[in-house]
Amino acid sequence: MLKSVGIILLIAIVATCLYQSNLPPSPRICGFPGGPPITAPRVKLRDGRYLAYNEIGVPKENAKFKIVFVHGFGNSRHDVVVAANLLQEVIEQLGLYIVSFDRPGYGESDPDPKRTVKSFTLDIEDLADQLKLGDKFYLIGFSMGGQTVWGSLKYIPHRLAGAALLAPVVNYWWSGFPDNLSKEAFQRQPPQDQWAQRVVYYFPWLTYWWNTQRLFPGSSVAAGKAVLSRQDYELIPKIISLGTGHMGQVKQQGEFESIYRDMMIGFGSWDFSPLNLTNPFGSKQGSVHLWQGNEDTLVPVTLQKYIAQRLPWIKYHEVSGAGHLFPFADGMNEAILKALLLGENS
Repeated sequence: MLKSVGIILLIAIVATCLYQSNLPPSPRICGFPGGPPITAPRVKLRDGRYLAYNEIGVPKENAKFKIVFVHGFGNSRHDVVVAANLLQEVIEQLGLYIVSFDRPGYGESDPDPKRTVKSFTLDIEDLADQLKLGDKFYLIGFSMGGQTVWGSLKYIPHRLAGAALLAPVVNYWWSGFPDNLSKEAFQRQPPQDQWAQRVVYYFPWLTYWWNTQRLFPGSSVAAGKAVLSRQDYELIPKIISLGTGHMGQVKQQGEFESIYRDMMIGFGSWDFSPLNLTNPFGSKQGSVHLWQGNEDTLVPVTLQKYIAQRLPWIKYHEVSGAGHLFPFADGMNEAILKALLLGENS
């Protein structure tokens, strides 16, 4: 480990010199001169920023269940995996109202240069209050969006009626993992992704430079070149059929304030570890579900299993033969929703 840190330090010294001439460009903020147009409804947050959102399902005043959905890395408010191909009769039968939103810097939501795990959690609370979702709501996060669920369980548990994490991205530096377990899982990643995450954690100011320079390969996930599971490749045509016309909006305000800041938050230093959380519901009604494909090539199943063992109040669902994109498989979104909302076993 010391050798790796030493190499990173040497790279950092060289990179810092180059970095000064390769600073991230300023974001092209929606609605400002030179920026993309505003096409989505938005709410104004406590600090003056705007959050763009999208509503799905029955009118919220008629809904039995109000859900806030948090999208994954490189996605937007349009990528609501729990509603993909969900039959209208199921939506009406369950009485679902789902609101999704562009995370800061994505789509049409303003960037947040001061963003932290906690501040983003408070963005969700702001959104829920301004949309009048009531005292409590359900929260579902997919992939990198799953980390926001951990943040919400830490900072706003009193606002949650229940929560689901779908293949939530793991930060290998969270405290509580046995060293051998996290080290083995970390080393299963492609070398370029190991280095990209080391840079993010130890030298976050170099994240943009590292992933845009041409001396070393950057993150394969950020570059859209990650190796996926067999099931994931089978699901891609289905995902494309759902529509990709919105993808040009995802990073339209700039890659730094969307995907690279996402990496800096997700793989940076946290002020708490999810492994040390306590049951937010206790004896009260409400549950937390963690879903994970056992063939996920992006998020290690071994670490998810350990989290579930460490936190026995979490209901763990391991999907056999599934990869990272398993929520798009036939019947999965309905199973996820019914487990969370109705307590049905899967």
